[in-house]
Amino acid sequence: MLASIGANSIDDLFAEIDPALKTADFGSLDDAVDEMTMLAEMGERARLDDAGPCFTGAGCYDHHIPAAVWDIASRGEFMTAYTPYQAEASQGTLQVIYEYQSMVTALTAMEVSNASVYDGASALAESVLMALRAQRGKSSRVAVAGACHPHYIHTAANITRNQGVRLLTSGHGVDGRAALDGLKVLAEAEESAGGLAAVVVQQPNFFGLLEPVDEITDWAAANGILVVAVVNPTSLALLKPPGEWGTNGADIACGDGQPLGIPMASGGPSFGFICTRERHVRQLPGRLVGRTVDRHGKPGFTLTLQAREQHIRRGKARSNICTNQGLLMTAATIYMALMGAAGLERTASRCHAQTRQLVAALNSIPGVRERFDGAFFHERVIDVGRRADAVADALAEAGVVGGLPLGRYYPELADCLLVCATEKRTARDIEVFRDALARVLEQ
Repeated sequence: MLASIGANSIDDLFAEIDPALKTADFGSLDDAVDEMTMLAEMGERARLDDAGPCFTGAGCYDHHIPAAVWDIASRGEFMTAYTPYQAEASQGTLQVIYEYQSMVTALTAMEVSNASVYDGASALAESVLMALRAQRGKSSRVAVAGACHPHYIHTAANITRNQGVRLLTSGHGVDGRAALDGLKVLAEAEESAGGLAAVVVQQPNFFGLLEPVDEITDWAAANGILVVAVVNPTSLALLKPPGEWGTNGADIACGDGQPLGIPMASGGPSFGFICTRERHVRQLPGRLVGRTVDRHGKPGFTLTLQAREQHIRRGKARSNICTNQGLLMTAATIYMALMGAAGLERTASRCHAQTRQLVAALNSIPGVRERFDGAFFHERVIDVGRRADAVADALAEAGVVGGLPLGRYYPELADCLLVCATEKRTARDIEVFRDALARVLEQ
């Protein structure tokens, strides 16, 4: 083979890999264990997931999933379906993707959706790169308005850093929300370097608060800056969708689809969604399915766009994402179809109501208070008056997954927990959390 392709050795096939990345030393890896030991270990870890009522969200939420969702998604037609290269043999898979795209665009009020990407964080990274391609000729600077999920920002920075992209954070105000004046100052500071190409806005933001998205979107449009919206799909059953923000809406919307019928599963896997305006459709990563007709006039489905140039263009490809999270996207499609618009709205309303009940219960504990005022969806920052990481550990010992300590991301919020309630949290769950926190704080 080497002689046929003109290579002198196996090493020549991998010559473009940096030598510093190559190693034959795997001493840092643990020795292999037998299957029985591995299964026992995995079973023990799985039992840790059953740690009592979960009041932690921050991007992964404990929603009810109707049994029919995974009963259907686990059927062989879906579970083992392969990439739909041949439309004539893949109509079922293609139709599911098409239905998914239609539902997500309806949910976000956007015009085009791709067939999903890996997760919400990589969806943001790809959305940033989309925005920069659409703004070709402008700078590679992107502002992050207010409190966007730290994991999303770190992931986006890692994925885009070798392409010269700079993510600039405008920070949040004392009210926990993005300040338009801060964005304006940041934009002015970057004028000499070509200005801002895009601004990222999360709604609700990482603290669960509602951002002034209409003001930010209109300001961005007036200054030739594209808006990338990061959204929670469940919240869109109640909140204004990104396609309707401001006068003309956001340019790109992305997020994590985990709330749509995907188990928490110790943190993954999940899938990310990306939607955009039709004018930016050729910047979408992944693949897009369209509905057409065959030569007999019967409706059918086919791949109409896919960013697979990496097969021939390699480093010049738009994205290295050339697939979609097919099984998880299928489950989300089934979930949305079963729930319908009314079901999604009931779920979102229930989440908000339960979170209000949770906040009221926790506020009744002496020394506990809400850190930020303002409207929220189903997450809230609670100040417990002492190191929140130690409090969270003590709550876990008491059988409650009691929120995310924020000090690891925001040192000034070291005494704060980000708590969340979904439709699964009952009045009894909230009472258990309240009593457990009261006991911990008395110690």
